Amino acid sequence: MSEETKGTVPAKVGVLGGGRMGAGIAHAFLISGAKVTVVEANPQAAQGAKERVESDLAKSLERGKIDGNLDAWAENFTVSLDHADFSECELVIEAVPEIWDLKVSSLQQVEANLSESAWLATNTSSLSVDGLAAELKRPERFCGLHFFNPVPASKLVEIVIGQQTSDELQKLTLEWVAGIGKTPVTVNDAPGFASSRLGVALGLEAIRMVEEGVASAEDIDNAMVLGYKHPIGPLALTDIVGLDVRLGIAEYLESKLGPRFAPPQLMRDMVERGELGKKSGKGFYDYS
Repeated sequence: MSEETKGTVPAKVGVLGGGRMGAGIAHAFLISGAKVTVVEANPQAAQGAKERVESDLAKSLERGKIDGNLDAWAENFTVSLDHADFSECELVIEAVPEIWDLKVSSLQQVEANLSESAWLATNTSSLSVDGLAAELKRPERFCGLHFFNPVPASKLVEIVIGQQTSDELQKLTLEWVAGIGKTPVTVNDAPGFASSRLGVALGLEAIRMVEEGVASAEDIDNAMVLGYKHPIGPLALTDIVGLDVRLGIAEYLESKLGPRFAPPQLMRDMVERGELGKKSGKGFYDYS
């Protein structure tokens, strides 16, 4: 990003899906001055999204990152079950699970409710932005905005540019990322982009090392944290992302880039046993 890029955020931002990632994205834009609408699939999911965003807001207030009180900030935040509530948004970011058919149907439904001047983005961590764009009516107004988990603490957003993404949108993405206080990296659409491709490759090799008895998960992680200055080891990171999520990404990358991304059997076995990482209470580490 050049020094000339000034940070701005759209006045009204929509997020489809209020899980951990979607809630984090909503929080990022909310504390940067946007009014944010999250659309969820059912009342239970909507309540969960509301609680996650308000929890992130409360932590930001406690840490002095924002001023005021929770009620005042929450006034600019809405959770809805109706895609029509995206109609006034200048930007909508899709943040549903990494399932191709679900991504396509979700994006199409959002696009059908947007104004002609609105922009649409996907938070996919690996799926083809060009492939998704091909399913949309306005592919020039679509790109990837890949946020990282946990969004409030992460400083990075990977901007993924499709073949039809407009020059105007490319410029705007840089302004938006600067506007929420994060740093952009811009990549052209390719399997796994830059971050997932490299991150998953490291994670898979670490899992193979555990599988082969090379070292314990803790020692492998310490080698990368202390030896290579990584903020977190590849196995602890896999636990945070979710073994099921990383398995899906690895299978997709294997289909596109070949056997070097083949998931280790240990990874498949752990997912089969429900050892998905932090969210299930157990992965390479015990969180119980």
